[in-house]
Amino acid sequence: MQTINMPQTLSIHELKRNYQSKKLTPEALCKEIIKRAKTDKEFNIWITPPSMEIIAPYLEGLKNMDPEQTPLWGIPFAIKDNIDLADVPTTAGCAEYSYTPTEHAAAVKRLIEAGAIPIGKTNLDQFATGLVGTRSPFGETKNALSPDLISGGSSSGSAVSVARGLAAFSLGTDTAGSGRVPAALNRLVGYKPSLGAWPVKGVVPACASLDCVTVFANSLADTLLVDEVVRGFEENDPWSREVKRRSNSLPEKILLLKETPAFFGPFADEYQQAWEAAVERIKQLSIPIEYIDGHYLSEAAAILYDGPWVAERWADLGSFVSANQKAVFPVTEKVLRNGANPDYDAASVFNALHKLQAFKQKAHYQLKNAVLIMPTSGGTWTREQVRENPIDTNSLMGLYTNHCNLLDLCAVAVPGDDAAENLPFGITLFSSNVNEHLITGLSDLFLNGGNSSVNKTTTLVAVCGLHMRGFALEKQMRDHGAEFVREAKTAANYKMIKLSSTPPKPGLIRTNGSGASIELELWEMPLSELGSFATLIPSPLGLGKVELDDGKEVLGFVCEAIAAENSEDISYTGGWRYL
Repeated sequence: MQTINMPQTLSIHELKRNYQSKKLTPEALCKEIIKRAKTDKEFNIWITPPSMEIIAPYLEGLKNMDPEQTPLWGIPFAIKDNIDLADVPTTAGCAEYSYTPTEHAAAVKRLIEAGAIPIGKTNLDQFATGLVGTRSPFGETKNALSPDLISGGSSSGSAVSVARGLAAFSLGTDTAGSGRVPAALNRLVGYKPSLGAWPVKGVVPACASLDCVTVFANSLADTLLVDEVVRGFEENDPWSREVKRRSNSLPEKILLLKETPAFFGPFADEYQQAWEAAVERIKQLSIPIEYIDGHYLSEAAAILYDGPWVAERWADLGSFVSANQKAVFPVTEKVLRNGANPDYDAASVFNALHKLQAFKQKAHYQLKNAVLIMPTSGGTWTREQVRENPIDTNSLMGLYTNHCNLLDLCAVAVPGDDAAENLPFGITLFSSNVNEHLITGLSDLFLNGGNSSVNKTTTLVAVCGLHMRGFALEKQMRDHGAEFVREAKTAANYKMIKLSSTPPKPGLIRTNGSGASIELELWEMPLSELGSFATLIPSPLGLGKVELDDGKEVLGFVCEAIAAENSEDISYTGGWRYL
């Protein structure tokens, strides 16, 4: 292994390249992370910090995984400590609540099966109740760039772990904005999928009907790679549903609020200027802008904490709080006990449901082919200011986030230009639960401008083996922005062989005379992704022209003819699916 200077922040795609070139090993990276975690101890990032005791079994497990088939092979990630990691305590920010699960949370299990390495459990606002990152008996998590400022909550430690270079990505949760506010305050991308798109089995509930597992990373591309791994229906999760995210696209229009956003805190002026700069960037994207009345979004948001929904938190945690009053952070207990308000009876719940349904219908109609953009936060605070006024400061942090899950929206928080030195500012893009491809496509354009992969020239790629739908390497196609187009067949002058690789792969060889027509799939891939995709193809395979049964030629997988000498001819099957 060559020595390499590890960057301050970690990128999934860069780590994968360094692993492939043998410049870095997962073990060396994890040792560096443990060292960094000790250096950053005063940031109060961890409840269970990184250690070889936790990491070693997962490093050992990589030996039995093929990096080509496991898209997150060797990638270190952090886990918010209200999400289960088997054999490691889950505290939800309360030592007296602690239990040690025997199984991974469903999202964690999928990541580990994809080769990712869990490195530790991160600090949070106790019971995921807060947006500031200061409501933990394990210490106030400091902002990654300006330690005197708040880090955002409740997924505070998860965000700061990524921003400080201790993880390539991290898992948070989001009920009212906890997967977005910490992203904005620490200059990260925070991706909140649609309700049910990611399983929540193995997550300590805050409001079970609204909870989402989320991801923090340093780039949009990294968050979407994690999304590809975690997304999908979970049979044993009552909140799970099938929500597919299509390839990145641009919306027909962008929605902004008619009302000037309110800004607050000691940096209100800087935040307002940063928002105005972001709006100017948005106007340069050449997408029509429509201004809408956003008052109903605020009305919907108020239902979360000023209405009967807070009773859902009390239903899950009330008995523990009542029996362990000294264990619960005072401000957290005050918020949770609001759920015991006798005014929140069954009638109030149904009244709120009916009101929300009208708001939800309005939002989804407005967002049919559109994306709404708002500031992620209207300001920030020093940690001292939050201590002095814990309720009001926290409430203002949710001004532009609380409506999201109540209205069944998807969202992604992305960085804008900093409001001042080491003072990040971010925006959030919202759309309906079936439009995740629009928020990701527009985010890509906003972040990357002329280098965005959206609407770039694409090419058809013919695949005939493990890259087809349902097979082990389909994820490589998805990782590179490819989208399935249709099934097809080659001309009747091809031979398919079974290569003696591990795992076995097919090789498609063009013959001079008689042959067979082999089934394959056509995918559309951005040309900008083709080069990096080609580097993953092992010899004797490669990309070349493949003739279809209609006489057209497309780019596709081909094999060197010499490989046929020691390989089984499986042309008789008609395709890899029939082997």
